[in-house]
Amino acid sequence: MNEFEGFSPELIRFLKDLKNNNNREWFQANREHYQKYLVKPAKAYVTAIAPFFNNLNPQIRTAPKFNHTLMRLNNDMRFHKGAPYRTYFLIHFGKFKLDSEFYVYFDDESVQIGLFINNSGKENHYFKENSLQYKKELFDVFAKYKVNNNFSFYRLEKSPQLVKSKFTIEKNFDLLVNEKMILLQKTKPPAKSKIDSPQFLIESMKIFQRLYPVYCFAVSPFPLKILKHFEDYSWDILG
Repeated sequence: MNEFEGFSPELIRFLKDLKNNNNREWFQANREHYQKYLVKPAKAYVTAIAPFFNNLNPQIRTAPKFNHTLMRLNNDMRFHKGAPYRTYFLIHFGKFKLDSEFYVYFDDESVQIGLFINNSGKENHYFKENSLQYKKELFDVFAKYKVNNNFSFYRLEKSPQLVKSKFTIEKNFDLLVNEKMILLQKTKPPAKSKIDSPQFLIESMKIFQRLYPVYCFAVSPFPLKILKHFEDYSWDILG
């Protein structure tokens, strides 16, 4: 595996062209570009960031392969009517399907880096319960790690819907605990996101490390225990 050197801006061009030519014939004719500009650098990115996630939480999947950390572009036409391909590319880091997870998302207009919180209350999803039980500690996390006013809040339905461009937990706590699918993220246009540089790896790690204490409340019935482990043993890259 080559070292991660960044994503070519051709990745964004590929997604834009796919949006305008969403058919199997065009995709097959451009499969080489798909491998070169999306798959190959994405696998290098996952490989490069794996030690970071292994240090935070070794249960988070870091294998650089599809259905683990990479989402395929092709839609399953048994369940999806319409275009055969997604026009976005997703790299994600969770423990299992539909787990709360960290992500990097590319489309033809933006690069998004953030945390998805599954707040459905189903098995292995603890965010609402923990937020109510450990409200003070969650408020402290948002303040200490400068999550307040630094991340946008989206609800995830069929597509993300912006709720607050600058989220603050003191003002919007009820909103946070009552949404079922939550995105906390930073969004930039591709030209300002440093995707074509190895620095993109560092920038995304900083965002993930800032959000990891929030993630602790989503994935365990003992959030303060894993939060303490993070604070005692994690690498300090926040700067």
